[in-house]
Amino acid sequence: MTSRRCVLDTNVLVSAALFKQSKPSKLVMDVYQNEILLMSDEVLEELANVLKRKKFNRYISQEDRELFLEVIVNRSVLIESQVKIEVCRDPKDNHILELATSGEADFIITGDQDLLVLTPFQDIQIVTPDVWLTNFRSR
Repeated sequence: MTSRRCVLDTNVLVSAALFKQSKPSKLVMDVYQNEILLMSDEVLEELANVLKRKKFNRYISQEDRELFLEVIVNRSVLIESQVKIEVCRDPKDNHILELATSGEADFIITGDQDLLVLTPFQDIQIVTPDVWLTNFRSR
């Protein structure tokens, strides 16, 4: 089976980092092990900034945050966006579409309704973690 190219939205990555037994965490492990994770500097920066929030101190140590980011960087293919897209009703989410398009993604996995309403976007399936785990997870 050919590995699929996947973009994980920041909300999925944050949930996976904070809650080790969550569906997003299972999803991230599945993508790590069986698929190609596409990443951009913008998503990495957003992820690092969100994980720095003090409200998450009760869920994850600084050391575990850094380790999580390191694993993401080491297990992903860094893509530089080659396109400018302005179709999402929340303009802050356009960078996810730009990453997916530039990286020739097969899937965007997100919990964000502003992205989910666009599926499919240029032949890219946009699904929730639940849908991925139920229908697309590698067996």
